[in-house]
This record gives sequence, structure tokens and C-alpha cells, in this order.
Amino acid sequence: MIPFNKPYLTGKETDYIKQAVQSGKISGNGMFTKKCQDFFEQEYGFKKALLTTSCTDALEMCAILANIKEGDEVIVPSFTFVSSAIAFVRQGAKIVFADSYSNNPNIDADIVESLITNKTKAIVVVHYAGVACNMEKIMQIASQYNLLVIEDAAQAIDSYFTFSNGEKKALGSIGHLGAFSFHETKNIISGEGGMLTINDERFIHRAEIIWEKGTNRAEFFRGEVNKYGWVDTGSSFLPSEVIAAFLWAQIENLDAIQAKRKQLWKTYYKLLATQEKYKNALPNLPEYASNNAHMFYLVLPSVEERTQVIEKLKNEGFHAVFHYISLHSSPYYIGKHDGRELVNADKFTQCLVRLPLFYELNETDIERLVLSLG
Repeated sequence: MIPFNKPYLTGKETDYIKQAVQSGKISGNGMFTKKCQDFFEQEYGFKKALLTTSCTDALEMCAILANIKEGDEVIVPSFTFVSSAIAFVRQGAKIVFADSYSNNPNIDADIVESLITNKTKAIVVVHYAGVACNMEKIMQIASQYNLLVIEDAAQAIDSYFTFSNGEKKALGSIGHLGAFSFHETKNIISGEGGMLTINDERFIHRAEIIWEKGTNRAEFFRGEVNKYGWVDTGSSFLPSEVIAAFLWAQIENLDAIQAKRKQLWKTYYKLLATQEKYKNALPNLPEYASNNAHMFYLVLPSVEERTQVIEKLKNEGFHAVFHYISLHSSPYYIGKHDGRELVNADKFTQCLVRLPLFYELNETDIERLVLSLG
């Protein structure tokens, strides 16, 4: 069976983990944490990057930094993973779900303004499959209404948005705050792991305190204060050096990993584009978005046809999967949703299928899979 995903190991992970253990500093915010954070800041232009134990934790930090309180409203796409919403629900927010575009799972920027009320505090965008939302329009709306923008960039490492003036910026560096995932299903991994990115200097100092359990411990270790204590809310959001060491081995191989994934993605697209029954099911890439080859998916005409495709591939030795169930229709939130129909989010819930894509997959595997689809 060709799996849907297989974590890729570069071969250096255990070497660096051994170095971390032998250093005597394995609890977090040590040498490998700093190396990772410095890389992301320099490579992608984040004003500040803080590794976290998960993308969910990074989003929870975003909710705290945004000062979300009981009764605040946060606009979130419905077609996303639960973490995009639950981080703000935990702070007491009402989630106002937004629909996707008809041809793209990302949040429909053309309807966001209509969802804003005097209680709206933030807009959460999710760069599905590593493909950029319309950040130029979202940021214009946010500026007009004095709202915060939080980028859920869980799938979007090494992906970019191009503005109308030609400026290109990394996803996660455009909104006020961003969150990434290094879960084993992502392009670069640490098993579990994530990262908070801060692009508004107002939040940098407090973010570090929240990250360190509500203390100014990081300032103490830098010699900026002579003792540290409890100064704010927070939690144990920072990962151990073991996780950071694993991630550093992946970072060193980022270019090679990305090149291989993009090659596989293009092979899928080229082969499926020649088939009449699938050429209209291919991913849509807006002109402003780059492709980091996080995922290859098809959007089929119906849930029945998707089920048939998944079964057909399973019988031929390939594991394909569907993705999110729209959050507005989830058992937890269905009674809290305002009743608006989100037809595109529901369409992707019922019709989108993800095909295997991982570093050790090869073009022959893809050719056999496409042939199996018939």
C-alpha cells in the first residue's frame, strides 16, 4: 500500500538530538531553538519567530496576544482544522464563519467585509494547501476597520504572496501574527511542533512572556533583569531542544525537500490535466500565490464520486483521504452558527480528496495512481 503520507528523515535528526542531550540544555530555548528561529526570521522576514509545541499552541498565543475576550467576534473560514477556531473559542469569542471561494478552499475575501460588526476583533485566514489567501484585500479591509489579521499558515512554509505592486512576501509575514505547523504531515517536520510569527512590534515583548509561562524568564537569561517572576498570563508553549534539534535537520534540507515535492506535484498536475474527467477537478492557483507543494487534491463533482475514487485507489494499493468537515456544521458548533449557508465550504467537505504526496514518493508511483483512476 502506498500511504497517504510518510515522514521524511534526512539522517541528521538523531545526530542533532544527541548533541542537544549532551549539551545539558534540553528543556527548551537553547542552541537549536535559537538556530531555528534565527533561520526563519532571516529567510522569511518575520520580525520575531518563536517555536511552539504545536500550531495549535501558536494560535492560542495569537488569541491571547489579540486580547480576545468574552463577546468578541472573530472571522474564521469554515473549511479548516478545528484549531483555527478553538484557540479563540477558549478566550470566549464568538466565531463568525466565512465561506470559501467557489474554485478555491481559501476564505472568500470578497465577503469578509459583510461579516464585520462592531464586535469584530480579528480575521483569521488559512492558507489551505500552502496557497495564499488574497492577503492584499484582507489587509486593506483590516486596516479600514482596525482589525487584527492572524495567518494560520500551518501548511504554508516556504510559500509566498505577490502584491499588485510586485512585492513578494512570505506567508506568515503579512498579517499581524502567524502560526505554522511542523506536524509529521507537513513539508518539514518535528513530529509535533509549531511556530508563532510576530510581524507587529507591539506584540513581540509580550509574546516572549506568554511563551515562557507568563514570566520574564527569557529576559533574565539574557541578563536584562536580575531576577524573573510571574508578570502576565501564559503557558508552557515552548518545545524542548529535542524537538528543535529534529527540526534543524529538516531546515538544513528544506531546499531539497521542496524541490522534490514540487516535482511530484507538477507530475500529478501534468498527468491529470490530460484526462477529460479530471482536468476540471484540479487545484486552482491564483496569480498572486506561489505553490509550496504541500498537498495535491482533486475536487470531484459529488461525495459519491469521491467515495468511488477513494475505494478504487484503495483497491489498487493507494491510500487517498478526504479532509475537513466544515466547522459550522460540526456537532460542537452547529447550534451556535447563525444559520447562513456556506455552500462552498460544504462542497469542499463533500468533494475534495487528497492524494498521496511525500518526499519518498516517485513519479512511477504517480503514473500508476493516475492510471488507476482511469
